[in-house]
Amino acid sequence: MVDIHDLKQRFGIIGNAVTLNRAIEVAVQVAPTDMSVLITGESGVGKEVFPQIIHQNSSRKHNKYIAVNCGAIPEGTIDSELFGHIKGSFTGALSDRKGYFEVADGGTIFLDEVGELPIATQARLLRVLEAGEFIRVGTSEVLKTNVRVVAATNIDIQKAISNSKFREDLYYRLNTVPVYVPTLRERKEDIVLLFRKFAYDFAEKYRMPSLRLDDDARHILVSFPWPGNIRQLKNITEQVSIIEKERNIDGVLLRGYLPHFHEKQLPALYDKESNETFSSEREILYKVLFDMKKDMTDLKKLVFDLMHTDSDDPRLHTENANIIRKLYKEDAIVPEPTEFEQSAQQYAAKPVSPAATIRGDEDIQDTEEYVEESLSIEKKEKELIQKALVKHNGKRKYAAGDLGISERTLYRKIKEYNIN
Repeated sequence: MVDIHDLKQRFGIIGNAVTLNRAIEVAVQVAPTDMSVLITGESGVGKEVFPQIIHQNSSRKHNKYIAVNCGAIPEGTIDSELFGHIKGSFTGALSDRKGYFEVADGGTIFLDEVGELPIATQARLLRVLEAGEFIRVGTSEVLKTNVRVVAATNIDIQKAISNSKFREDLYYRLNTVPVYVPTLRERKEDIVLLFRKFAYDFAEKYRMPSLRLDDDARHILVSFPWPGNIRQLKNITEQVSIIEKERNIDGVLLRGYLPHFHEKQLPALYDKESNETFSSEREILYKVLFDMKKDMTDLKKLVFDLMHTDSDDPRLHTENANIIRKLYKEDAIVPEPTEFEQSAQQYAAKPVSPAATIRGDEDIQDTEEYVEESLSIEKKEKELIQKALVKHNGKRKYAAGDLGISERTLYRKIKEYNIN
């Protein structure tokens, strides 16, 4: 059984995070087999170390190990690099050339950034994985190879598959054993250890004293999100080692080397409506509810304003007061009745005859039957809209302005109440 501590020293791995140790354990366990391995993780986490661990702990360790950066090879020459070509197969092919799969026969090939492979090349790679066969560019001769493939990527393969940029069958063939390399954010306990290691290495390289961090600086290192992961941490450590004459690094000094450290990450604000189609029915429902809320707010404001308008008939104020209270009964803010409204309420408690007149504080005796008026919001709203339309001779624009609502809302209400 391979000792993980010795393995870390051998390959220069720093850290004791549980997720990191688990990734190393999986790599060691799968190494003696010939299964394909897919290593995933963000850029800069150190994925390139794991194919070496797998190769060095396998039976192929005495044969070739070739690392290929698929994203660095032009699309027009990637097939030639991987599978070889014959003389004259394309412009510049002056002689036969063996590809990586032929050179590494019996060994291991590490395909870094495998998600960048063209679709046509992916089909060729799938044939190698399934049958161990490939064809050189410019010929139809089928060649055999016994190569173990270890691939790595930092992109979302599932998203690439849904966008038809990566073959689903190739993904399942490569992903026989997945190995996830954790980000620096997921192994915060290792950040200070890595900084000390890099600081010591640069001190020896440039022949200068090593850096030392105070408590504030250590806290900042752990709190920073490190989007570039270990690669970014190493780069910043080298910058500080060379530029700063002071070897004791405090938090104020370190902040100057961390980009956007002072910026607060706030939620993005939705400025205006997008011309794109709504992505879900939930968004459509939200928009309808917001429009309805705005319409109700407009209506409440309208009735509230009407309640304060001057009129010779106190019953109008009583009706408006009843409407506005019904509208606001569920709200937290209820307008306090004015003195006039209070007197109107008292007056409304008595039967009112159409022939009755008000003279000072005289008691009015009504001999006619009192008919309670409807307090329906819809009915009152319809009546107000009809009055506004009559007042402005059917001109909706001016009627809407008088009602205090938008013309679109007025048009919808006219259709809803079937107002001619």
